Amino acid sequence: MFLLFTGMVNYLKEIYLNEIGLDMYVTEARRWVKIGDQLLKATHHDLEKELGMKNYLHRKKLQLALEAVNVGPKERISVLSFNWVTRWLDDIGIPQYKDSFYDARIDGLMLHYMTVDDLLSLKVTNELHHISIKRAIQALRHHNFDPQCLKRRPSADEGNLQNIANEVMLWSNHRVMEWLRTIDLSEYAPNLRGSGVHGALMVLEPRFNAELFSQVLSIPANKSLLRRHLSTHFVSLIGNDQQHKKREFETSPDYQPLFPNTKVKRRNNFLLFGHKRSKSESQTDSYICPIETPPSQNGKDTLVNGGTANYPQNNGCIKEVSMLC
Repeated sequence: MFLLFTGMVNYLKEIYLNEIGLDMYVTEARRWVKIGDQLLKATHHDLEKELGMKNYLHRKKLQLALEAVNVGPKERISVLSFNWVTRWLDDIGIPQYKDSFYDARIDGLMLHYMTVDDLLSLKVTNELHHISIKRAIQALRHHNFDPQCLKRRPSADEGNLQNIANEVMLWSNHRVMEWLRTIDLSEYAPNLRGSGVHGALMVLEPRFNAELFSQVLSIPANKSLLRRHLSTHFVSLIGNDQQHKKREFETSPDYQPLFPNTKVKRRNNFLLFGHKRSKSESQTDSYICPIETPPSQNGKDTLVNGGTANYPQNNGCIKEVSMLC
């Protein structure tokens, strides 16, 4: 693949840059690139100086794309274009970031290697939205980056909506709104627009509970019957096993609840969610959803803020929902 790639200079300079959405650099690439491996060997400094690539996310995108060409990308992730990602932001309930993601040409490969600093540079400063993106990426990985895996509307053969965590994990923001209408909370359903709430967040995030759900929906604290109604249906939807994991996580000594409007801030050598970076975390620049989280003792996986959840032993699509990374 490397030899083939190095011989495709004209393709690389024009068609390829157009394909990945970096056509604004074609003119400079024509001038600078003479042999194929010139871009493969280029540093971030080279790309900024020779191609005028000031946006570091564009530099990261190009280098990830070049590496994928050289080693061969995963088939499904390679079809998740930057245009697909803007539609995906609609699906996970944060369309307000579409312009910044589009301008940065964020595609599926970029999502896979997304860091917390990347999100901050994209003007995503809401902690819940960080977690929303994290869990949405996790769901994509679980389904091998299938672009059609999300469920946007109720299916014709949909049965009783109880204890279906694996199905709920694939619900889009709009599908969650549809569910709220079926449990007589249609008055509050529009409040989910722009919230970042989707099925994977509801199921996979241990800190997403009925209390946070009520806050996101702006159900007044004095409407205790409505809040209890939501809690009952939420637990019924995700099942007792998932609810037990969430409750268990809440009892951990370092547990910190999520709130709808908490802001994320950079803190020198500290992670954006308040705990200190390890050396390895600093080196990987803190992936928003760690690519591989090795199991610790007793088959447990360390979660944010020190909690644990069952770690699946298979490396393919999950058969049973677990809360990871």
